[in-house]
Parts: sequence; structure tokens; C-alpha cells
Amino acid sequence: MPQFTIGSDDFLLDGEPFRVLSGALHYFRVHPDQWRDRIVKARQMGLNTIETYIAWNEHSPHEGDWFTDGGLDFARFLRIVHEEGMFAIVRPGPYICAEWDNGGLPAWLFRDESVGIRRSEPRYLAAVTTYLQQVYDVIAPLQVTEGGPIILVQIENEYGAYSDDKDYLRTLIDVTKKAGITVPLTSIDQPTDEMLGNGSVPELHKTASFGSRATERLATLRRHQGTGPLMCAEFWDGWFDFWGSHHHVTSTEQTVADLDDLLAAGASVNIYMFHGGTNFGFTNGANDKGTYQPTITSYDYDAPLDEAGNPTELYFAFRDVIAKYAKVPDAAAEASPPAPEFEVPFDAERSLFEAAEWLGTWTAPGALRTLDDIGHYRGFALYRTTLSGTGAGVLSFAEVRDRAAVFLDGAPVGTLLRDHHESSIALPAARGELVVLVEDQGRVNYGPRLGEHKGLLGPALLDGAEIDGWQLLPLEFGSLETLFDAERMPRPPVAGPAFLSARFDVDEPVDLFLDTAGWGKGAAWINGFALGRYWRRGPQRTLYIPAPAVRAGANELVVLEVEAMTQPTARFLSRLDLGHTDY
Repeated sequence: MPQFTIGSDDFLLDGEPFRVLSGALHYFRVHPDQWRDRIVKARQMGLNTIETYIAWNEHSPHEGDWFTDGGLDFARFLRIVHEEGMFAIVRPGPYICAEWDNGGLPAWLFRDESVGIRRSEPRYLAAVTTYLQQVYDVIAPLQVTEGGPIILVQIENEYGAYSDDKDYLRTLIDVTKKAGITVPLTSIDQPTDEMLGNGSVPELHKTASFGSRATERLATLRRHQGTGPLMCAEFWDGWFDFWGSHHHVTSTEQTVADLDDLLAAGASVNIYMFHGGTNFGFTNGANDKGTYQPTITSYDYDAPLDEAGNPTELYFAFRDVIAKYAKVPDAAAEASPPAPEFEVPFDAERSLFEAAEWLGTWTAPGALRTLDDIGHYRGFALYRTTLSGTGAGVLSFAEVRDRAAVFLDGAPVGTLLRDHHESSIALPAARGELVVLVEDQGRVNYGPRLGEHKGLLGPALLDGAEIDGWQLLPLEFGSLETLFDAERMPRPPVAGPAFLSARFDVDEPVDLFLDTAGWGKGAAWINGFALGRYWRRGPQRTLYIPAPAVRAGANELVVLEVEAMTQPTARFLSRLDLGHTDY
């Protein structure tokens, strides 16, 4: 079987120098029926390796779960990589960052807030050990030494930016080796003396993450990794977007020059991202460095392959650079034809409040609890209680995570937004049924707020006096098509929160681009497949619908609109619209 090792200057494949030319492609951000298409296009650009994270919280959404079917079948993903003649790098974390919900850490880990995060704490390490053993049971037989594609496995992720617990890192290494992982193990950190010093141990081959000034940053890496191949294991070719900002794009000319410098220095590379894909459903992460900033649904990343899998200008420019240092295939990727443009009216509607008890069950009345307290880790939930005061009043919470729409006796009162640091609201009356629709807009994926709970944090006060008798209803979005009556007619302007349905026919499955520019805020599903969130804040103006989620013949689009929709029409565009840029 092949051997992949680390030499004095190079990676070695069966004893011969081998430059890793890799591209990041996350299986969990791409429809599984499109995995092969994206992998083939990576090979056509001249890459020889595919890198992916493993998202722990996708495979284990609740304690004791372990799912590896459908879009979570990363063994199948890696086998396709192998079938296409490519190698693989696997980064199982346990923390992955990746602008992914909670950085990939499952929320159930932190129901007990005393559990340690990313350190040598027994309860955390026990859970991590179980997780890594499950991952390694899958990937150990897929190592290159076993006839598979995997040549490198990464331990943790940019740990030097978080802490310096070397015993923790050595525990992860020990678990990894005992599980039969024999390929080289790596670490990754941004190329500063502090981070490279804190984030690794001698048992790991150090790599760096950066997107510019390659010569300077490789020199810093070399000071810390005195021998062996230099590698930029995250070469940032773009950036992510958050709601209310602009769509980030980078200079193709500068990015190409930086890649050329990196390859001219003899380094290996992993392009982050080769193809970003989509934060389907409620999987996006967030940042909070004083202001909460949730990541948008698209993870296009201004990458060589766009969100819909089409090659960009950067794709062909990168291909030309790679051709200076390695052989590239004769055929490059080709763009898909424009998607069909059409529109259909929303012709069925159902109030969320009417539908609520079909989507979940109310808890017994009691003290105010978070969504984590009831094991609801993503999406939406309803809170309710009965107020018995007099006159007007002021409702307040310790904190809102992340958006709370307040209703009194069914009438909207206002909305509290975490990113505006809002936690109190005036009520027109201090009596009646109080209902609060709460949206978890994505868990922080970087920094000290990892693992924080979601929902309404108490105490909840009315004019300074604590409120109790709270019930919670976690909303689970299963068969939404059953919510609607058989009689259908076009809808007038819609005041949310409400579900809307539109039906349409297509001749064959094809990629579609749903125009959300005229809508308010909410989420969408096609034939039960969760597309993700939309928001009038932008910058994103389309939701990508992958062809495998579309049916030949009849299709049903369902939208949960939580604000207002003045023109209840579903329009489909010919291409992506990711919004305005900063120039």
C-alpha cells in the first residue's frame, strides 16, 4: 500500500517528494448528489487533494446520537474523492470554527455550564474521546496506507488563538493514534509567534493559515517548524458575509499573486475555500466581538467555484498559476446554463400561532428557561405566560439571544434584537397573554462566547417584578406541506409570523435561484429540504436551490415569514445575487 510521510524538506509519497495542492470542500455544505461534480471540478483546476472538516454537531445533534447517513455520509464523500483520483485531508476538530453553528461543538455539551471547553476537563474530554473514536472508526480504513485517500489528519483547529493547554492537545493525539490513525498529524495556526507557540506540540507538524504576504508568513512558520515541508493549510481566497453588511469580494489579481508566491517558495497549500457551498437550514454560525453578527445562508466565500458550483474568474486564474508548478488536466470546468426565470404566487397561508401545536408541544408552566434547558438547539421557539398587572408596563430580560418578537393578546408589540443590545420593551398593557417568538440566529463560532445558551435569559421582569408561569414550545419543522388547506388563492400582503406556500412545475430537476429581495425575514423549504434563512437586511438576495432538491413535475415551496411580505410572490432568477460589495 502507498506510504505518506514527512521528509526533511517535503511530504513524501512512497518516498518521492509530493506537493499537496488541496481545496477545501465541506461535505455538509453541499447536497450529497453534487459531491462528485464539485470534486471533479477541483481536479480539473489542477488540485490533487480535497480537505474537509467533520462537523460534530451535525452528526450528534443530541447526546448519544451518531448519524452518518445521507448528506452526513462522509465515508461516501471520501470514497468519491478516491474514485476521482485525489487524496484527502480530514480535520475532525472537535472544534472547527468554519463560520458554522457553535464552531461544530454540539450544544448539549454545555447544558452544564461548568463543563470545560477545549481544555483538559474530564467531562469535555470524555465526550470528545467518544466523538473522535466514532470518526476514526470511519476514516481509519480510508487512510492511504489502507488503500484509501487520506494523507493527513489535523488535531484541533487554530488552537493557539484560543489557549495553550498542551496536555489537551496530547490527549487528542493519544486518542487519535490509539484509534489506528497512522498518517501524519498536523496543527494549524495563524503565523504569529504567540499562536504558533501556543497551538501545537512537537508531535504535530505545524502548518499556517493566512491569505496574503505569503513569503513573510512562511518565514515565520519556518522559525517554528524548522524542518519538513512548509504548508499553508488555509489559504484564504475570500471571506464570509454577515447579515447587514456587504458581500465580501477579493482582488483576483492580488490573490493570484499571493498563491504564486506561496507555490514559488515550494510550499504546499490548501485553498480555503475551493467551494464554499451553503449554510442550509439553521446551520450558520456567528461572531460576537461586542456586537453579535450572524453569518448569512450563503457560504459562497468568493471562492473559485461559486455557491452554485460554477467556475469563476478566480478558478481559471488559479488554474493558470497551478499549471506553472504542476500538470493540470486538459479540460477545465464549465459553467451551467442560466437557470429558468419565472414567478408563482403564494396561494396558501397559515398563521404560525395557529400551526404551533402541530409543530411542537408546550412545556408545563414554570420559571423562565433557555432553549438549551429544554434540549432545543437550533431555530425557533415560542414562549408564553399570562400577565395580571394594571395599566401599561415595561417588560425586560437579562439578555435576548437572539431575536424576540413580542405579542400581547395576539397583537404585535415590537421586536428585541441582540445585535442592537436590546433587552426591554414597553407594553401597552400589563395584562393578557404574552407570547414571544424567539429565533436562535446562529451560535457564536469563534472566541470566548462558544457554548453560550440561547433563548430568553432571566430574570424576566414586568415593571421590576419577576414573571413566572412560562411555557415553551420548540418549533420542529417537519411536514410543513400538511399545514395548508386544499383551497388555494393568491395572498394579499402578509403580516407574519405566517407560513406561505407556492406550487410550481418544472420539466426536470435543475438548479434554481429564489429571489428574496422583496421579502422580510424568515426561512424557506423546497419539497421539505431546508434552504436556509433570508432577511431584508441583505446582502444576500437569493437562496440557492440545488437541483437534487427539485422534482420533475410538481414542487412545493414553503416560507416562514416572521416580519411582513408586501408582495407574496415567489420569483426565480437566472443566477445568484449575493448583494452589494464595498466598492
